[in-house]
Amino acid sequence: MISEMTLVGLPLQRRTSPVLAGVHNSSFVKTITSASVTACTVNSVSCLSRALKKLSCSGGVHRRLVLGLGASFWAQYMAGAVGGKSFVASAKGSSSIEQVLKNAEWPEQFPFKKEDFQRFDESSDSLFYESPRFVTHIDDPAIAALTKYYSEVFPPSNTPGVSMLDMCSSWVSHYPKGYKQERVVGMGMNEEELKRNPVLTEYVVQDLNVDPKLPFDDNSFDIITNVVSVDYLTKPLDIFKEMCRILKPGGLAIMSFSNRCFWTKAISIWTSTGDADHVLIVGSYFHYAGGFEPPEAVDISPNPGLTDPMYIVYSRKLATA
Repeated sequence: MISEMTLVGLPLQRRTSPVLAGVHNSSFVKTITSASVTACTVNSVSCLSRALKKLSCSGGVHRRLVLGLGASFWAQYMAGAVGGKSFVASAKGSSSIEQVLKNAEWPEQFPFKKEDFQRFDESSDSLFYESPRFVTHIDDPAIAALTKYYSEVFPPSNTPGVSMLDMCSSWVSHYPKGYKQERVVGMGMNEEELKRNPVLTEYVVQDLNVDPKLPFDDNSFDIITNVVSVDYLTKPLDIFKEMCRILKPGGLAIMSFSNRCFWTKAISIWTSTGDADHVLIVGSYFHYAGGFEPPEAVDISPNPGLTDPMYIVYSRKLATA
């Protein structure tokens, strides 16, 4: 069954903290008919792209206002499972999430269009992030799960020659307590937040949606992390190509995300889809950027259905890239 959620009763312009990406008004659901929704398998990128386009052209509901209508929802809607209630669209169980990329069907060309990377709020991101937010954007169990995952895949602290980049960083990176490397670079939007991050040895303030060029030499980093921010990137292919350039051969890129976001700043294709679809979308960035091994997904959600979910999509730079 699909989880039932209550609406956050705040005007959109007053939201100052992340909200569930899949929560929306049930009246939106009532306007969608079987003629405007196509059931498809969640592991088909081209099917996801076509269904989103059909939804955006059907009239009645602007696609950027429909939250959580992923392919995983469409099949359930066509089966009559929704019943007009509010919901969060998500995959059922970790095995579903982790299988999405194992059977992915990649079209020859990147299937998403410019409009898929528009946001409800297209005002300057620099203004949006001008004031520091010394808060966390996922709950404590999700943070603990991410930190535990990092402890299992990171090289040991103080490994000679290791360099790391935390993209879209802030005042905390959720690395293991006391973790240190010779070089840990933070790249983010707010200098005051970056100054407070104890794991960083240096930082760069840069709006990647304005300038996706990463100011680092080729083959510079062993690991790149990005925590709950991949959904805000409007030029993801440019950025993932840059990630590949600056990673050392065999270097690891880890994208982690939940179902929480500043949805007015999240890209259209993200707010229009559910958790399993998000895995597919991030996997497509790795695939179409080129130079990466086939991406893989891990569901590290600590308490499914009870606390914030947490998902990882990761890949390594090809040794020959």
